[in-house]
Amino acid sequence: MSTLEDISALLQKGKANEVKALVERAISEGLDAKSILEEGLMAGMSVIGGKFKRNEVYVPEVLIAARAMNAGLVPLKPLLVSSGVKAKGIVVIGTVKGDLHDIGKNLVKMMMEGKGFQVHDLGVDVTSEKFVTAAREYGANIVCCSALLTTTMNEMKGVVEAFKVSGIRSKLTIMVGGAPVTDSFCKAIGADIYAPDAASAADEAAAVCEKSA
Repeated sequence: MSTLEDISALLQKGKANEVKALVERAISEGLDAKSILEEGLMAGMSVIGGKFKRNEVYVPEVLIAARAMNAGLVPLKPLLVSSGVKAKGIVVIGTVKGDLHDIGKNLVKMMMEGKGFQVHDLGVDVTSEKFVTAAREYGANIVCCSALLTTTMNEMKGVVEAFKVSGIRSKLTIMVGGAPVTDSFCKAIGADIYAPDAASAADEAAAVCEKSA
C-alpha cells in the first residue's frame, strides 16, 4: 500500500496519532498537500461516509474517524494555505432557533469537512438573522439548517424568508434536515435541498458546488 492508502486506511480505523504521524511522513517525503488531503484524508472519510449511509458504521465510528482526520489536518493546514489550495465551498451550519440538539448538525459538519468544505458552525438556537449575517460575512455557498423537534422545524421557513428579504437568496443553496423534516416540507418552505442523513448532506453539497464551478 502507498502512504496515501495507509493514511486512508488508518483514518477509517480512527487511529488519530498514527494518521498524524503518517501525514507528517508524507510531507517529509515531498508529497504535495493537495494529494495528501484528497487521496489520503478525504478518501478515508468518503469511505466512512458511504458506510454510514449504508448503516455499516454508526455515530461513534464517524466521530473517531473525524477526530483522526482533524489530527491529520494539523500538520497539513499550513501547507494547504501556502500552496493556495481552496476549500471546495463555504458552508454555514446551525440548529434553528428554539432547538438545542446538535449531534446531527455535528455529524453533518464532520462529513462536510471530510469532503473538503470550509464549515462555519453557528451552534444551536440560531436565529434566522444570525444565519443571514453569517452567510454574508463568510460568503457562504450553502446554508444548512437542522431541527430535531416538530415544534422548531417551522423556524426553517423563517430562515428561508429572511434570506429572501436579505437580497442574497439567489446566491446560495439552503439545505434542511433533521428527524421530523421531509423532502415535501423542504419544497413547501422554499428551501433547495433535503438531506436525510449526514453523508447525503455532504454528497449533495459537493454536487451543488461542482455544478456551479
